[in-house]
Amino acid sequence: MLPRGRPRALGAAALLLLLLLLLIGFFLLDGRLRGASALHEDPLAGHGVHNHSACDPQPPLPPKCELLHVAIVCAGYNSSREVITLVKSMLFYRRNPLHLHLVTDAVARNILETLFRTWMVPALGVSFYDADQLKPQISWIPNKHYSGLYGLMKLVLPGVLPPGMTRVIVLDTDVTFASDIAELWALFAHFSDKQVIGLVENQSDWYLGNLWKNHRPWPALGRGFNTGVILLLLDQLRQVGWEQMWKLTARRELLTLTATSLADQDIFNAVIKERPELLQPLPCVWNLQLSDHTLAERCYSEAADLKVIHWNSPKKVRVKNKHAEFFRNFYLTFLGYDGNLLRRELFGCPSQPPPEAEQLQRALAQLDEEDACFEFRQQRLTVHRVHITFLPHKPPPPRPHDVTLVAQLSMDRLQMLEALCRHWPGPMSLALYLTDTEAQQFLRFVEASPVLSARQDVAYHVVYREGPLYPVNQLRNVALAQALTPYVFLSDIDFLPAYSLYDYLRASIEQLELGGRRKAALVVPAFETLRYRFSFPSSKAELLALLDAGSLYTFRYHEWPQGHAPTDYARWREAQEPYRVQWAADYEPYVVVPRDCPRYDPRFVGFGWNKVAHIVELDVQDFELLVLPEAFTIHLPHAPSLDISRFRSSSAYRDCLQALKEEFHQDLSRRYGAAALKYLTALQQPHSPAATR
Repeated sequence: MLPRGRPRALGAAALLLLLLLLLIGFFLLDGRLRGASALHEDPLAGHGVHNHSACDPQPPLPPKCELLHVAIVCAGYNSSREVITLVKSMLFYRRNPLHLHLVTDAVARNILETLFRTWMVPALGVSFYDADQLKPQISWIPNKHYSGLYGLMKLVLPGVLPPGMTRVIVLDTDVTFASDIAELWALFAHFSDKQVIGLVENQSDWYLGNLWKNHRPWPALGRGFNTGVILLLLDQLRQVGWEQMWKLTARRELLTLTATSLADQDIFNAVIKERPELLQPLPCVWNLQLSDHTLAERCYSEAADLKVIHWNSPKKVRVKNKHAEFFRNFYLTFLGYDGNLLRRELFGCPSQPPPEAEQLQRALAQLDEEDACFEFRQQRLTVHRVHITFLPHKPPPPRPHDVTLVAQLSMDRLQMLEALCRHWPGPMSLALYLTDTEAQQFLRFVEASPVLSARQDVAYHVVYREGPLYPVNQLRNVALAQALTPYVFLSDIDFLPAYSLYDYLRASIEQLELGGRRKAALVVPAFETLRYRFSFPSSKAELLALLDAGSLYTFRYHEWPQGHAPTDYARWREAQEPYRVQWAADYEPYVVVPRDCPRYDPRFVGFGWNKVAHIVELDVQDFELLVLPEAFTIHLPHAPSLDISRFRSSSAYRDCLQALKEEFHQDLSRRYGAAALKYLTALQQPHSPAATR
């Protein structure tokens, strides 16, 4: 039997245990709720600032038609690719009109101007600011961060952005949205009268200075703040003298610190350390930082908590993290997402489309959907997204007789690239017709190839796939427009030029004095082999021996002889000097011409007459056709394309091609008058294959 006092002691213990369990349950529940938006530890306790909890009342979203402003600094080829993934994620979730303010170098501006002009996203405005003009304002700051000077340019945004703008969201290129950016914009409502900068707390111990021995970071308030996502009240920043403030702070700290380690972030933190009243801390889910030594997993408990994922490590998606695979897959989803699907209207928000978009809509509205050739006419009017110089590119130094090889290809011809690079040592401009997913596969293909990754003078331009027919001439025009040398060799991806052709063409251009008033198209005779294993001839003599032995043939002699017959291969065998040939119906040689030559006619899509029409245009503009006696290029065998299969199997397809040819001649007659009459004979040929790709 227990003593009388024992039950009372047990009751007290039970009560204490119950209270303890209730407290633990409360803290666990509170931690789960707060984990979506704040680190469990509050290193800023005592400083009067903290992260907002997910329990805090969410401010109302801005009206759905309010314009939201976003500023991004972007420089170079790789950063231009990164920013597209960021923009895709923003567009995917957004319900408001957006205006992007892009601070760029010349490379990024050239790429992104073309991309956004051809993307034609409704309710998306884009303005560009010249980074070179901003460099003098920050070039005095030593910076050890891999972003270089560009990593400091966010400091000068209040003085760069238009005076009428009152607020802006500033983003790094390596962030990905998992929510509507309007929710982030709504956090401006939390700002007090004195707060002008909104930032998320840094999610590593960098600014605590304990990551390694002798680590001395810039001063910061507690754990410091990350500048991958910033909310700025521009008017108030200008009023408090932001420019003078950050410059004075930076100069003072640089007296004892040799350089910034984290670029603008160090200077922002040093200013906030002195003036904490300027800061509005943001919930941590708006900048989930996946850097080395990150404590980001304390910020969230479920995937639904996430708002913005920030790959703020030089390793980017290769960074180690507890949930790295989940984050990586989320990022890869937007990397391969079809950007065409983001061209959707914002219902209830009228926006003025650009003039070219209005013209396009009128032209599309005039098409007859019952027309048997509707898809041909629609494909011609399709505006494809174009990402020029998709990979890093070093243009060749200017030379008066230099030649760029111009060609186009799709994913099924990718295997031709390495052989082409071995045969042609000069610059190339190649247009690739790819989906967003294929573009990433192509990137990995080049990076894994020692041959391709070693070539910096090959410019790859991705034209994103849309529509049922291959836009062969639109692709050629993209590649041709991006050629930087005075002359271009208009080739196809399934041809390999003679090893000596690049040097021979440059010498021929100089000898023929084509740089003056003489207009000429230099014809490169074309041959083909039906063998997949083939010993490529190193000279004209070897080629003739293979031709006589039946290992080589003149190109398409057995299917479409009129395509190359005017080259006069019998004469070429004996020729020692360039000789002139006359245009004839359906002639489609491979030629070297000045870069400013006529463009290809975009009405010819799919298979048929695409090069023929271009040679007609050259002839009507009085280009001489000069065959080069030592030049040659050889077509290699491959599986037929879908378009040529459709051409061969469908009489309706061939009828549409005939209709396009007739329309082409009518347009030619309107532009050139009587000079175009001789080309009428080109329309009187029987239905036969007329061009290749």
